[in-house]
Amino acid sequence: MKHTKYIDECQYDGTYILFHLPGTDGITRPCTPRSMWFILTEERFMKQSIVHVAVVVRDYDEAVDFYVNKLNFELLEDTYQPEQNKRWVVVAPKGGSGTTILLARASDEEQKAFVGNQTGGRVFLFLNTDDFWRDYNEYRSKGIEFVREPKTADYGTVAVFKDLYGNLWDLLQFTEDHHMMKRI
Repeated sequence: MKHTKYIDECQYDGTYILFHLPGTDGITRPCTPRSMWFILTEERFMKQSIVHVAVVVRDYDEAVDFYVNKLNFELLEDTYQPEQNKRWVVVAPKGGSGTTILLARASDEEQKAFVGNQTGGRVFLFLNTDDFWRDYNEYRSKGIEFVREPKTADYGTVAVFKDLYGNLWDLLQFTEDHHMMKRI
């Protein structure tokens, strides 16, 4: 079975599978082979994460220039896909290990209408930093437009800026005791 690493002991007596899950109360539980499949694929054994968030862009090169040279992101991948006549372009904050941004060039008029307004004027992405004032001052020196000035709240320090197309971002630094710090 695919997930047997989650079982300490497992025996099959022809009718039932007897198993013990690590970290449980020590009781061996019987179940049918079909039930075992459901037990092994329960949500508690699944690990999922959001890998990419697509940002619709007008032009790959101008978007890469903005993310790499203005926001100091890393260009992780830039691969041409001839069968679709597009590029697979992935950027992410330097030193980050979470979700990346897929820069997706608008391919028709409907998609072009959403460049710069992917969330109807609401803040779209949230960029957490370990030093708010360092990044805020550097972004301003590079011409990044902040539409809401820095403020301190119970969760941390935040300011809102626009990307090159007008999508709104929060630049924020959570307080050390904020619950989101456990996920970063």
